[in-house]
Amino acid sequence: MKSQKGTWVILLAAFISSMVAIFVSNHRRQEKKEKARQEQRDRPTENRRDNDTGRRDPSRPPSDEPTRIEGFNRRTEKLIFTKHARCRMGCRHIDEAEVRDILLNGRINQRKSEPAARPDPKYALEGKTKDGQEVRIIFAPSDRGMVVITVIDLDTEWPCDCK
Repeated sequence: MKSQKGTWVILLAAFISSMVAIFVSNHRRQEKKEKARQEQRDRPTENRRDNDTGRRDPSRPPSDEPTRIEGFNRRTEKLIFTKHARCRMGCRHIDEAEVRDILLNGRINQRKSEPAARPDPKYALEGKTKDGQEVRIIFAPSDRGMVVITVIDLDTEWPCDCK
């Protein structure tokens, strides 16, 4: 009987010590992740935009923007406009040059972006057009080029009959 109790005590002690080891290991891993996140947040970011015009500093490529998302390439030769985007652009008086300017110089709004969306990730870029409209444009990179999904004026509600 004593040998059975001794065996159970040893098994229980081994089980408890392994659970403690697992807990400590997970806790340390979480602390490392949180420390890395905090260091990322605390890292100073350079102001890469001209304070007077709000435009990107041409000496720094857009891919160096602090708000960039891995896998999103601003430098695309071909813009592909959906029928919906063309309609919204017409309603909101936004031309292709302004769309291209937002693609190259706009700020990525990570809360409105869906980089993990399938089949195509979507990125929301925001900025001012040449005539001062504050806009958000949704882009979806594809093998054929950069697809412009929609164009939104953040300040003005334009009448529009787009479907």
